[in-house]
Amino acid sequence: MPSISLSDVSLTLPDQRTLFSGLTLTIPAGRTGLVGRNGVGKTALLRLIAGETPTSGAIDRPARIGTLTQIQPEHGTIADLFGATGALDLLARADRGEAGVDELAEADWTLEPRIDAALSAVKLDRGATTQLATLSGGQRTRAALAALIFTEPDLMLLDEPTNNLDADGREALADVLASWKGSAIVVSHDRDLLDRMDATVELTTLGATLYGGNYSFYREQKAQELEAARDDLARAERAETEARRRNQALKERQDKRNARGKAARARRDQPKILLDAMKARAEATTSGVSVQNSRRAAEATEAASEARTRVEVLEPVTIEVPPTGLAAGHRVIVAEGLTGGHDPAAPLIRDFDLVVTGPERLAITGPNGAGKSTLVDLLTGRLTPQSGRVTTDDARLLDQSVSLLNADETIRDAFLRLNPGAGETDCRAALARFRFRAEAALQVVGTLSGGERMRAGLTCALGHRPPTLLFLDEPTNHLDLETIEALEAGLADYDGALVVVSHDRHFLDRVAPTRHLRL
Repeated sequence: MPSISLSDVSLTLPDQRTLFSGLTLTIPAGRTGLVGRNGVGKTALLRLIAGETPTSGAIDRPARIGTLTQIQPEHGTIADLFGATGALDLLARADRGEAGVDELAEADWTLEPRIDAALSAVKLDRGATTQLATLSGGQRTRAALAALIFTEPDLMLLDEPTNNLDADGREALADVLASWKGSAIVVSHDRDLLDRMDATVELTTLGATLYGGNYSFYREQKAQELEAARDDLARAERAETEARRRNQALKERQDKRNARGKAARARRDQPKILLDAMKARAEATTSGVSVQNSRRAAEATEAASEARTRVEVLEPVTIEVPPTGLAAGHRVIVAEGLTGGHDPAAPLIRDFDLVVTGPERLAITGPNGAGKSTLVDLLTGRLTPQSGRVTTDDARLLDQSVSLLNADETIRDAFLRLNPGAGETDCRAALARFRFRAEAALQVVGTLSGGERMRAGLTCALGHRPPTLLFLDEPTNHLDLETIEALEAGLADYDGALVVVSHDRHFLDRVAPTRHLRL
């Protein structure tokens, strides 16, 4: 199995932002999980490994590389994903007796069973002629994964492969990786999947670090690193304080000597030449000590600054959700006879009734294509029902595409638009809690990575006064693991009503639904 080596790799983006500088790393053969905060460059690193040219440095990679990206095509057929449309057309014409002799010599008679085997490996019960537009997002991901393993690359690069996958799809992906004979690098927020990796690479603003174990091993190591970094910071801050104290004490002693010298000159009871000599010796001694103390103080300040930076990189983000004051008996959702869907001829939701009262937590689950997102669209008014009615309380939706944000507005402007009662201070404080500090809050939404966009949407959805009803449709898609865990902790204190669609078992366990609805 091939390994990958990066030597002194740097990458500067067109906007002159530097993602990597002097990155040197060897990723071992086998299955490796790639983790890191949103925006740190995980997808960009995958693209470099796949073959894009870095600004500088060298990458040693295997010859045959296959990539599964986060976004799959919605048009064409499954055969198009396999690059097999023409070859399958030839086989069809051969079956009808319409192919020429030369064409028959080129026909691949094993193609159809090999495609079927690849689709079966990802548990997708569809044929090669299936239109991609008829598949759910998770089904399209499975089809793309089948097309990838069909090519049998030496190295697979999987960028958030579990996004939109249901439980069966996630298990199929895990099985594919477990039996894969080549190498694989997986960017994912799926903790179950990452726990099946042989190694973990963390990408941060400080560089890349290889951990020789799965995600659980990595988390244990990170906890130890954070504890050590906090100890280093405490020692550095004590040294910085002591250096300042010494400098202040030196200044006070010098001030006292100066005062005594002035008093002696005023009394004129000693020769001036003696007083001048004493003053010169004192100034020389003080100057030498002062320079030495100043150097030590500067070194202590620099050490403390470096220690704070390391703690900030290692310190997990926290999300604090203010109370909503939702009363226990208040009805936040009432749906009666709800029927509708994106295809009026075949509505996925029929005669649906639902009442959600007070701070209930409803988890909507089910396989890909069952209608979970369609139901959320009907409940939130994004999709007009064919029949029935629905009323909701003060509600906000955070969906998979983060549609509450406009691509051409800044994060700050989006927050103020969605939270009209918030002032500038409220806005900046809320954004800072999600690591959008200072200039980062002025980034244009359209320039954000998928994870940064989801994090910005989450900030704006919760606002400075969270809604009494919160819809979350696959909220963990694109979020980094640290933010997911912070969101889990924040939602544990949320006293409003929750309606959650998610395939993330860990996330649902932490959210602790009071009711489950399986479609």
